[in-house]
Amino acid sequence: MKTIYLIRHAKSDWNTSAPTDFERPLNKRGLRDAPIIANELKTLNFAPTLVLCSPAQRTTATSELIVKDKKVIFEQSIYEASLKDLTILINDVPNKHSEIALIGHNPSITYLSNHLTGEYISNMPTCSVVKIVLEVDSWMEVIAGIGTQKFFIYPKMFT
Repeated sequence: MKTIYLIRHAKSDWNTSAPTDFERPLNKRGLRDAPIIANELKTLNFAPTLVLCSPAQRTTATSELIVKDKKVIFEQSIYEASLKDLTILINDVPNKHSEIALIGHNPSITYLSNHLTGEYISNMPTCSVVKIVLEVDSWMEVIAGIGTQKFFIYPKMFT
């Protein structure tokens, strides 16, 4: 059995002087929400041995606030990823990891959740987390509909 946590980055600042979308920072709400979600994840036994994260500024900052003590690998393919890109990335995870987290962007993170579980989420809000349990022995076996959503949390549930 494998477990994946899909995490959408915290709220970013659209009113910034950042020269590109890639460099957009978190805003005040994002900086407030990420620690709330981090605390909630502690109570839910969040324990990935590998975190795959987009290298964009807002996902990097989110990872620093949520997965402080975890091994993080920054993967360029997550930024502006398609569903296929994310599936290939997951299929390539070494099998020694039974729990992983992926920190990314919409719409692909929402599409991936829907793809893996067959359950429909119209939009994963910023700083939301979906935990999906996959009834497989190998990450290479991960395909559409194979997962079961265990929880879906987001900041407004706790504020």
